[in-house]
Amino acid sequence: MGYKHLGFPKGAKFLVTGSAGFIGSNLVEALLKLGYQVRGLDNLSTGKKENVNEFVDNPNYEFIEGDICELDICLKACEGIDYVLHQAAWGSVPRSIEMPLFYEEVNIKGTLNMMEAAKQNGVKKFVYASSSSVYGDEPNLPKKEGREGNLLSPYALTKMVDEEYGKLYTKLYGLDTYGLRYFNVFGRRQNPEGAYAAVIPKFIKQLLNNEQPIINGDGKQSRDFTYIENVIEANLKACIASHEAAGKAYNIAYGGREYLIDIYDGLCKALGKDIKAIFGPERKGDIKHSNADISKAKEMLEYEPEWSFERGIIEAIEWYKQNL
Repeated sequence: MGYKHLGFPKGAKFLVTGSAGFIGSNLVEALLKLGYQVRGLDNLSTGKKENVNEFVDNPNYEFIEGDICELDICLKACEGIDYVLHQAAWGSVPRSIEMPLFYEEVNIKGTLNMMEAAKQNGVKKFVYASSSSVYGDEPNLPKKEGREGNLLSPYALTKMVDEEYGKLYTKLYGLDTYGLRYFNVFGRRQNPEGAYAAVIPKFIKQLLNNEQPIINGDGKQSRDFTYIENVIEANLKACIASHEAAGKAYNIAYGGREYLIDIYDGLCKALGKDIKAIFGPERKGDIKHSNADISKAKEMLEYEPEWSFERGIIEAIEWYKQNL
């Protein structure tokens, strides 16, 4: 069923923070296609204008260039909004290890500003991006909510703090918050550039350019790679979830498990390349294996992901071939 059948009230208005980023721009696109009003907020520090240029002429779309670290901007952005999809954050575990103060400022203070602004403006639902990194060194698979280990990075800590604030804002102030623990999201518009780029777009770009990619570690680490369409579904279903489901965090994944070396070999095959990867050192703060139990999201949010890794990777490869 996906999300295209979901009915929101006529004139429903959404705010997407981080709207020029990978996940945010896909949410904006999906909502506009469904005919809803969308306001985007982004300071363009990691988001790109070209991700949202195609929406500029849409009468249902409004863009605010501004920073979630400024409460006044958050308050203005939430005026007249029914649903907030809060994606704005700085990602990357390794970069957070280098810049802990910055991550505190953006990911914790920025998210708290957004929750406060949503509360003051009477927003109906506040859906925010958390992360599978909150599981830390908990060794058991699949990862299950309520069974977290020791955190391994400042990034993971910021997401855990966001979840705690989410609980409090539901309990103390009646703001329905829903934390979505994303597991390795991939798909169109994900940035392949830079030292902290996600692995799938990076591999695809390097292979298309006949470059030798570097795999951190032995390539035997596994991830629950989740196609962007599943994440769009989770965000929209959280907006119509019950009050009983609020104040909690949910695994958002497909529930599969792919090994990095297998993904690399599959991309080589799909792109007709025979390029041997270079194996480098493991990254600090990385989790070796990741696989999600999505039963709680299925039960409480009626989340039913339709896009397997195999289906998603075919579409992702096609997009990068046309857009890189």
